Amino acid sequence: MSPAPLVFAHLGDLHITKAKEQNYLDLLSIIAQIETELNNQLDFVLLPGDNADNGLPEQYKLVATALKMLSIPVYILAGDHDMEQGSLDNMYKMPQTQKLPLSVLHKNNRCLFIDVCGFGNGGPDFRLGIKQLEWLEKEMAAAKERRETILLFMHVFPADLKAPDERQAINEMLEKYDVVLVDMGHTHYNDIANNGQTIFAATRSTGQIEEGPVGYSIISVHKSAVTWRFKQLAEPFPFVMTTWPADYRLLNRDNQRVEGEYEASVLVLGPRKISSVVCKSGLSDWQDMTFEEKDGLWKVRVEVLEQPLNNLTIKATDVAGRPGIWTIQPATDKYISPQNIKDGSDADTIGTWPENGIMGTQLGPNRNGKPIS
Repeated sequence: MSPAPLVFAHLGDLHITKAKEQNYLDLLSIIAQIETELNNQLDFVLLPGDNADNGLPEQYKLVATALKMLSIPVYILAGDHDMEQGSLDNMYKMPQTQKLPLSVLHKNNRCLFIDVCGFGNGGPDFRLGIKQLEWLEKEMAAAKERRETILLFMHVFPADLKAPDERQAINEMLEKYDVVLVDMGHTHYNDIANNGQTIFAATRSTGQIEEGPVGYSIISVHKSAVTWRFKQLAEPFPFVMTTWPADYRLLNRDNQRVEGEYEASVLVLGPRKISSVVCKSGLSDWQDMTFEEKDGLWKVRVEVLEQPLNNLTIKATDVAGRPGIWTIQPATDKYISPQNIKDGSDADTIGTWPENGIMGTQLGPNRNGKPIS
């Protein structure tokens, strides 16, 4: 098993139309930021579908031109807007696009990218098809046999699939093969659901902005623990992510609960060298963290308070004196996890997380402004 976490950036649905539109300018800015500020710190970039608003060749040319700036892998999913011309032919003409479904291994994480839109007609007709279902089962079975961590990338929540048998089949696979993360687009708002085993994460649209400042999400997977943070485009670096332990909202394994004394590990992203990283837990004083070259993480031993949730605050300072701060709440055995519905939908939502860009207003095509209750 790779000691280093998998780290990738998710750029929400682009909906590109014309070069002069703000969403295209934002895309150029995001890609420039990733390439210049995060170079060699990410494993890949994901485009989760709805790349071209009308599926037109000239729209894909704009996307392809922007992606030329990237020197790290990019994986591109199909969305219903990509099917608006009746096929995905125009999308596949982009040089960066690889044929779906696609299986790739990154740091012992089996990343499975699937197409739920190839059977549609430009509308929300989300299907997998028997061949892709069989492919998915085979890939997951082999990955579990090899003890790889399984991540699934698709345009929508599994519950949005039109065929009931396909919804049932994919939900059964998620449970049977212990899938850690399903990462998606389509919602147009930041949203996370946690069924106690699988994290379902969606990132707000880059192209149709209904909720908060423009940005992208950065996700890490480390020893099955998922960290999800929304990075506002204008937010300065350094950018802090606690890769272990998990925040209680993202707790999806019992071994992620903390007890006694545990080792916290932190990833600090940004273009400048980091001069210091310190952490504070509960009522303790600030503790210095130590950088380890083997996995690129800052680490320290932390004592646990005997209460359901602990606080863990990390502050990283770069050589220019700029700080980056992030706080999570690890769970102990005293924390009672919520009951789970486990139907592949947003029913197991973690609720609002305003400091992480999850507003709960749910503006977008999935909920149309129906707030989380």
